[in-house]
Amino acid sequence: MSIKKEPSGRRSVQVEVEVPGTPEEVWNAIATGPGVSSWFVPTQMEECQGGEIMSNFGPGMDCPAKITSWEATKRFVAESTMGPPGSPTVATEWTVEAREGGKCLVRVVHSLFASTDDWDNQLDGLEKGWPAIFRVLRRRLETFRGVECAAMQFVSFASDSAEKVWEKMGGQLGLLNIKEGETWTAPDAFPRMAGVSMGDGMLPSTVLIALESPVPGTAYIGIFPCGGMAMAYMGIYLYGDNAQSAVEHDEPIWQAWLDNLLPAPQMG
Repeated sequence: MSIKKEPSGRRSVQVEVEVPGTPEEVWNAIATGPGVSSWFVPTQMEECQGGEIMSNFGPGMDCPAKITSWEATKRFVAESTMGPPGSPTVATEWTVEAREGGKCLVRVVHSLFASTDDWDNQLDGLEKGWPAIFRVLRRRLETFRGVECAAMQFVSFASDSAEKVWEKMGGQLGLLNIKEGETWTAPDAFPRMAGVSMGDGMLPSTVLIALESPVPGTAYIGIFPCGGMAMAYMGIYLYGDNAQSAVEHDEPIWQAWLDNLLPAPQMG
């Protein structure tokens, strides 16, 4: 954990990534709704100071934020609450800095004010989560810059441990023992999907895949601990002229499989 703690009570973490592209191209990827949706989660954004951002992390998990500072192509800051009502406000600052060789440095800083360590784990989780997601962003800009994206996002929860759920989910997908650089093909029971492993994501129970079919793209698949439960996540980003038709065909099949694998708990 590398949380910076200041005498004022400000606590912050920051993560950086170098990506190819002009400042305008990189800004379009991190500061517009379609741009963010092409490598992260479905996002709507009003691109101005005072504008609203709505990020969707799954059914019933809309996370609003408000833009408090906006310097187009360079920097913006958005504020949101860290958790339920009464949680501290977290400010998220994004900056784009031009570098030599047609590259840019993207930096994200999360900061909040707190007099206790109660929220340090959440900041730590943010810091640990970005590097894997930034690999999807870098691939988007390296390989698919300027290409239309169609994405699929699937989220489900289970009461078992993350390790146990990954054994079940990863086992059915044939992902449990895949090594970085190895070719993966989804078993016959699934929609056509294949690619090369990019290695683990945030955790050993997650994996990144450089997709070659149904069309080129990137997949981030795995299980994350979440509030005493296990969250199954599949983010599939497809690029090019045939991406939308692939999503329309495959999305209901993947959703039905996940619903059957991890049915929603019955409310009694």
